[in-house]
Amino acid sequence: MIWEFRVSAFGLLFRVRIQSSAFQAASDAFPLTQLIVLSAAWRSSDQRALFIGVALSTSTKRGAAQAVEPEMVVIPPAEFLMGCEEGAECERPVHRVWVDEFRIGTYAVTNRQYRLFAEDTGYAAPAAWTDSRFSHAEQPVTSVSWQDAAAYCAWLNVRTLNQYRLPTEAEWERAARGGLEGCLYTWGNRPPDEEPDYARLWRYSPELCGKRPPNGFGLFDIAENVHEWCNDWFDAGYYGCSPVANPQGPATGTRKASRGGSWRHQIKIARVAARSSIPPEYRYSDYGFRVALSVV
Repeated sequence: MIWEFRVSAFGLLFRVRIQSSAFQAASDAFPLTQLIVLSAAWRSSDQRALFIGVALSTSTKRGAAQAVEPEMVVIPPAEFLMGCEEGAECERPVHRVWVDEFRIGTYAVTNRQYRLFAEDTGYAAPAAWTDSRFSHAEQPVTSVSWQDAAAYCAWLNVRTLNQYRLPTEAEWERAARGGLEGCLYTWGNRPPDEEPDYARLWRYSPELCGKRPPNGFGLFDIAENVHEWCNDWFDAGYYGCSPVANPQGPATGTRKASRGGSWRHQIKIARVAARSSIPPEYRYSDYGFRVALSVV
């Protein structure tokens, strides 16, 4: 379903289109200037879009898109075993899932990247930035809600003319496994506390992005450091009715899915199949996100 809004600003008429959770913007007049969707959401009960606001950036430089474009890794199309028989009930049954080719962020979105968005749009800065433990430019941004993450993607789409979004749970797990079939962790089955430097990392806050080795696809920190928001609504029983190809999660819900480990948990690195969820408006100091991009 597509929702469309027409917005007049500075003598230009813009068409803003929202398709599912992907945000797109196009100009009805000139080549697109920097239209920025500040935030948008929709009610899960009736799927009506709630358009909250737009603004125009003063920057129109051709290089602006490259300055904000995140580093991405291409994940090839494949079928994989999703879930874990040894995990929680919501991770069962283990089932085969096909995921089309897509791109996903090499790293979680950093404070440096999120600051570009906040300064460009006037969007509220995360509360965590007032604490020096969470404000380093190359730490993952934290204390952001699902809506905050979606607004960042909307802004990024306008700045780059791409269709960035949050990954689905299936995409995230496919990426986190790094090409390994049926393993517990990104590296295999060896316990997390046997990982190099495990005892001295994540003591008081998330580490800088990219400090530990990447997984088989070249992704850093994908099951550790911070929980990462996914696009899907969460349903503990979804695996029992999930489609075989490119599952998107249930149509509605009250909690958004998240994946990955957390710096403040007793076990800092999560199993790749472990699922978690919280309401989309919550903001926690161990919640961040990484972006995804469909390949068309």
